Amino acid sequence: MLNGKTIVLGVTGGIAAYKAASLCSKLTQKGADVHVIMTASAKEFITELTLQSLSKNAVFSDTFDERDPSVVSHIRLADAADLVLIAPATANMIGKMAHGLADDMLSTTLLATTAPIMVAPAMNVHMYEHPAVRENMGILERRGVMMIEPGEGLLACGYVGKGRMEEPESIVAVIENYFAEKEQVKSGLLKGRKVVVTSGGTIERIDPVRYITNDSSGKMGFAIAKAAREMGAEVYLIHGHTDAAPPAGIASEAVQSADDMYQAVLKHWQDCDLVVKAAAVADYRPAKTASSKMKKKGDTMTLELVKTVDILEQLGKTKAHQFLIGFAAETHDVEAYAKDKLVRKNCDLIVANDVTAEGAGFGTDTNIVQVFDAKGLVEQMPVMSKEEIARRLLSIAAERMNGAGGR
Repeated sequence: MLNGKTIVLGVTGGIAAYKAASLCSKLTQKGADVHVIMTASAKEFITELTLQSLSKNAVFSDTFDERDPSVVSHIRLADAADLVLIAPATANMIGKMAHGLADDMLSTTLLATTAPIMVAPAMNVHMYEHPAVRENMGILERRGVMMIEPGEGLLACGYVGKGRMEEPESIVAVIENYFAEKEQVKSGLLKGRKVVVTSGGTIERIDPVRYITNDSSGKMGFAIAKAAREMGAEVYLIHGHTDAAPPAGIASEAVQSADDMYQAVLKHWQDCDLVVKAAAVADYRPAKTASSKMKKKGDTMTLELVKTVDILEQLGKTKAHQFLIGFAAETHDVEAYAKDKLVRKNCDLIVANDVTAEGAGFGTDTNIVQVFDAKGLVEQMPVMSKEEIARRLLSIAAERMNGAGGR
C-alpha cells in the first residue's frame, strides 16, 4: 500500500528520535518515498546523515537552506506529501501545531500542507498527562490530525507509564491500514448498495415544552453516512436531535420520537442492503403526553414511563438479506453487554464503546470502539476520529457483504 507514496517524516527532539531511523528504513523498504525534516533538537539525538542514507533523499532542517532556487523547499514538500508523519512528536511540537506556530522548517511545512497528518507522541508520562498537552492533542484531533497512541512501559527518564513512542512496526501498520482504507473508499466497496443510517438522539415528549432525550450529538452517524456515500452507496440518513446539521448532499429525514424513527426505517427496510443503527434511541417514553404545559404542583411529581419500540430488536427479528449493525454505548462491562446485545438483537456486528472514556462517547470528534460479531472481537480501534472509525467499520461490513453468499 505504500509503494509510490510520498511521506514527509518529521523528527523532533526526544530520545525516541533513534526510532526514526528504523521507521524511515521500514517505510522506504515498503516502497515509500520518504523525505525527512528534522528540528534542531532532533539533531542532538540522531544525525542528518543517518536519515539521508536510509531515505535516499536530502534531509531538511533549516527553513532558509534553499538548495534549489526554482522552488521553495517547505512548500514543495508540503504539496508533494501524501502523508505527513511526526514521529517522535514532542509536547513542544504538538503545542506549536495546535496554536499555528511556524518558527522552523517542520512547523512551517505543517502549516502549508493540505495532506493528512499523523502524530506519534513521545514524552515523559507526566508531560503526556499534563492538561495543556491533553488539550493541545484534543485540538489537533478535532481538526482531523490522527494520533498514534504512545505505549506504556519503562521510559528513558526512569518513570514507568504512558509516553513511549509506538514501535516503528506498529506505526508502519497504521499507515498501511490508512492507505488501504482510502483505496477501499476509492474502489467503491458499497457501490450499488442501499445503506440506511440512523443518528442522533430521539425525543419523547412530556408536554409541549419538556421532553426526555440523551446526549447523542449525531456525529458518529453523520460520519458513517458520509463514509458510505464515499464508498459508492446510495445513502438514506434518518436522524433525531443532533448538535449539527446533517451532511450536505445526502438524502435525510428528521424524526423526533423512537416510534417516528422506527416508522422511517421501515419505509426503507425491505429494499436496503445495510442498516447502521448509530442513533441513541430512548428506551422509555411518558405513558401520557400532556397537550398543554404541565403546571408545577406540590413538592414531587410522578411520571409514568413505558417502553418504546426496540428498533434494533425488531429489525433483527425480520431481517432476511440485510446486514445489520448495532451500537452499544456503555459505562461498564462493555464487552459483556455488547455481546449480549449482539445475540439478543440478531445483529451481524455490534460496535461497543465506553462513553466515560476520554476521547470517546457523546459529543466528541473522536471515539474508541470495539467491534464484535458472533465469534467475538473483530477489531479494537484506539482513539481516532469518528470519520476514520466510520471508514474502517464500513470496510469490515463491505468485505463481509461482498463475500460468500453476499454476506
